[in-house]
Amino acid sequence: MQTILTAKQRINSIDLLRGIVMVIMALDHVRDFFHIHGMDGDPTNLATTSPALFFTRFITHYCAPVFVFLSGTSIFLQSQRKTKKELAIFLLTRGLWLMLIEVVVINFLFSFNPFYNGIAVQVIWVIGVSMVLMSVLIFLPFKIIFVIGLIMVLGHNFLDRYNFNSNQSIPLGWSILHQPSFKMYAPQHFIIVLYPLIPWPGVMMLGYCMGKLFTKDYDAVKRKKQLLYFGIIAIAVFAVLRYINVYGDPALWSEQNRGTVYSIISFFNVTKYPPSLLYLCITLGPALITLSLIENIQSKFVDAVTVYGRVPMFYYLCHFFLIHLLCVIFFYASGHHNNEITDPNLTSPFLFRLQHWGYPLWVVYIIWIGVVALLYPFCKKYSEYKATHKKWWLSYL
Repeated sequence: MQTILTAKQRINSIDLLRGIVMVIMALDHVRDFFHIHGMDGDPTNLATTSPALFFTRFITHYCAPVFVFLSGTSIFLQSQRKTKKELAIFLLTRGLWLMLIEVVVINFLFSFNPFYNGIAVQVIWVIGVSMVLMSVLIFLPFKIIFVIGLIMVLGHNFLDRYNFNSNQSIPLGWSILHQPSFKMYAPQHFIIVLYPLIPWPGVMMLGYCMGKLFTKDYDAVKRKKQLLYFGIIAIAVFAVLRYINVYGDPALWSEQNRGTVYSIISFFNVTKYPPSLLYLCITLGPALITLSLIENIQSKFVDAVTVYGRVPMFYYLCHFFLIHLLCVIFFYASGHHNNEITDPNLTSPFLFRLQHWGYPLWVVYIIWIGVVALLYPFCKKYSEYKATHKKWWLSYL
């Protein structure tokens, strides 16, 4: 007999996937702060990377697209218990709140610089802007939302032809829309646009549309088959388009002189800023397959990972603070002094993070596990508090 999952079970599967990517996300940020080449190397540079370093970076590619996609799913689920007007007001206010949090709070946690010499526009900002857009888009017919999202995801790489060759010539407006940039806007003050807007709202719209599979009366067996089917299609699109090297990513792959392993790395070395079509296919495809497989999974470990997925914003803020705090401790424990806190040229967004300082990759993994473990009791406590209290501000954190 086909069964329908309870609402709690459905949300648990989404929270579990979100928890998985939140845990993996911390690995990338620990690498930024603690790896010996975290400040002066690029894990995706085929000339200097290693398979282990590339894999460490590649698995964290799943975090941002899965989180944005599931944010759209959560919006749809909220639409089942709120009026359009109520949901629109919530999305507008929460979106503006996230944009403010990105600029004021996250930039400080990222840099520990109270003077805000550098402002980075990253994933929380783009989620906030996307939510503001969704506050209007939810009034459109469901099919129109799906078509707009699909066009944005499938077609945005056509905009690559309009990108500027020189970083300094990129207008800020175009950078916010589609092309990352580093801009000096005053002496020793700069803005880094890492997450241009397009195509992130499209990812959120597609996630919103997927939320229909998780409605109360939707058949569980059918849902899992469809998630599996869509995931396989996304991976197939990646494989075909990547192989023919014609469209879908501005960075083409090629066979490498260093051997087959590096040719494979080149094949999977897709563009994150902004996320190319192929980047989204190879991240969201496996994520959909995973979502189809974890619906009924249960264990103490699963319950623990799910905790992180239930309090993503709280975890996000706390993990940045903890990682940077540990970096400060390691900074002084390594014998460095106050006159080394700041980069003399103020070109680094980090304080207490020397450019040529850090540890091997295996140490990064140990610190990562420690960070995730240390945050667990706090996340669990806050998750329990959210479950037993209905205060309005809880939905904003």
